[in-house]
Amino acid sequence: MSTKQVTYGKSTREISLAKASKWYPTDPDAQPKKTRKTIRPSSLRPSLTPGTVLIILAGRFRGKRVVYLKPLTNGVLLVTGPFKINGVPLRRVNSRYVIATSTKVDLAGVEVDKFDDKYFAREKEAKKSTEEKLFTKGDKIEKKETPQVRKDDQKAVDAALLKNIKSTPHLAAYIASSFSLSKGDRPHLMKF
Repeated sequence: MSTKQVTYGKSTREISLAKASKWYPTDPDAQPKKTRKTIRPSSLRPSLTPGTVLIILAGRFRGKRVVYLKPLTNGVLLVTGPFKINGVPLRRVNSRYVIATSTKVDLAGVEVDKFDDKYFAREKEAKKSTEEKLFTKGDKIEKKETPQVRKDDQKAVDAALLKNIKSTPHLAAYIASSFSLSKGDRPHLMKF
């Protein structure tokens, strides 16, 4: 900053040439909060091992027992019903929304290498103009057909899994049954 010497009576003073602003903001500018979070790879609970029978707690298939096949990225699990037993297809489930049971299923012969997040990614639809959206608003929404590749993959996984499930007595009936709580049940005291 540049200054100049000014004499007042017997003394001299240094005065800044840049004048002070006549306007000041009432609130100081908000500084963005510094985050100390780092992205860490998610680690699954020790009870979640491939082949474990899980109980789904939320979503469309809540209460269903499913077989855990393999971990995917960010704490997501690949599970299947099998579809023939309880109607749960190959799908991703967040590990927070499952309870692991002590029941295990042998995964010998089940091929799950090709299933990853890209396999489950949705196909992008073409953008519609606002006029098209306006005129198609009242039309019935067409049900999307499951691709044949998905159906074939489901059958291949189910065939190998069903062979292993049928070898254990009562396991198919256990997986087919749904989980629910009744009055007086204490889930924190239950052994799953």
